[in-house]
Amino acid sequence: MDRRSFFKIASAGAVGAGSTVLLGGPKRLPPSERIGLAIIGAGSRGQELMRYFLRLPGVEIRALCDVYEPRFGQAQKIIGRSVATYGDYRRLLDQARDVDAVVVATPLHLHAEHVIAALDSGRHVYGEKTMAYDIEQSNRIVETVRHTGKLYQVGHQYRYASWYREALDRIRAGEIGQPTHIFGYWHRNSTWRRPVPEPKYERLINWRMYRAYSGGLMAELGSHHVDFANWLFGALPETVVGSGGIDFYKDGREVWDNIEVVFRYPGGRTFTFSSLLNNHKVGYQIWVYGSGGSVELTLEDGTFYYERNRPLPPNLNSSEVVERGVRTGASYSVRGDMPYRGPGAPIKVPETAAGNPNFMACQAFIDSLRRQSRPFADERVGWASSICVHLANEAIEKGKRLRVADYVKA
Repeated sequence: MDRRSFFKIASAGAVGAGSTVLLGGPKRLPPSERIGLAIIGAGSRGQELMRYFLRLPGVEIRALCDVYEPRFGQAQKIIGRSVATYGDYRRLLDQARDVDAVVVATPLHLHAEHVIAALDSGRHVYGEKTMAYDIEQSNRIVETVRHTGKLYQVGHQYRYASWYREALDRIRAGEIGQPTHIFGYWHRNSTWRRPVPEPKYERLINWRMYRAYSGGLMAELGSHHVDFANWLFGALPETVVGSGGIDFYKDGREVWDNIEVVFRYPGGRTFTFSSLLNNHKVGYQIWVYGSGGSVELTLEDGTFYYERNRPLPPNLNSSEVVERGVRTGASYSVRGDMPYRGPGAPIKVPETAAGNPNFMACQAFIDSLRRQSRPFADERVGWASSICVHLANEAIEKGKRLRVADYVKA
């Protein structure tokens, strides 16, 4: 994929999650027809996805693949019965003939290998974010989706969150004026480590901590936020600059324990992302700032805030104010600069539209399979956020501002 293709997609209207494109003619599956899934990567994320998919009528998990044998017992308990297990994904794809689609929830460096093999085997794919480890792998996934004609959905589940979509509809309708800046945060106070039964399993279980397998905080956390920025601005960024370091946890990790990244989009619009692992005060938040108001989005809800009209008092020269007896320029006045602490206007969505975004994303994937329609969070969405993740990490590593056009063809 290239920038021109992405801009064409974005300008076509990326907000409507219900807009579908039928692929290959009328191949709709009746609700009574059962859909068989295989899970490649039956660890914590794979098991979480299994719980959501199993809540959907007509969905069965028929095969599991993992390189860590203890996960099979955990996964079989979730399924409630024994299913075929494989230590090699190639054997699964070759032998599990009753599998219609594959869920890939393996470490990031394996995403492309597993997704491409599953697509080439004739299966549709739900692939966890970030789409791929680097730009070349992301391009290969997009090309494989194109030439196989199979469906691919990336795990950017907040594309399916009702309050996110409601917020974007209202922002694009002008409710907060012109949106110019987005600030995204995902702050935690934890080591981000998982316990291991034996030292030899350290890199298998804690793969997120090592650069050969992981894109670090930007890939595992910030990919959701940059996807939102791409979605709202309807564009790829033009430049990216960032900083980060291993400054708190001196425990052998190779990925940064804090990062700050700034993406500059066309038209002077900006997205800034921050992630920390030693303070949880902010948690997960996305703030959109516009000329007429602001929007706060969290993992569970959203709130609109509106700019207060603050005209100068009559007969006051706008070039001068008196602050505590000192005559100064107006820019030195602190009046009105305290943060707004009013209640705001919470986003309200119909109860029928509310729900867990993870479940809604899984449900949307199964609906796409039944309708044979392109998923909303498709390979083009995954490609755009993956490119941004990779360039953000590259910018931090090189300590310089990168131009996206130097890495992605026009």
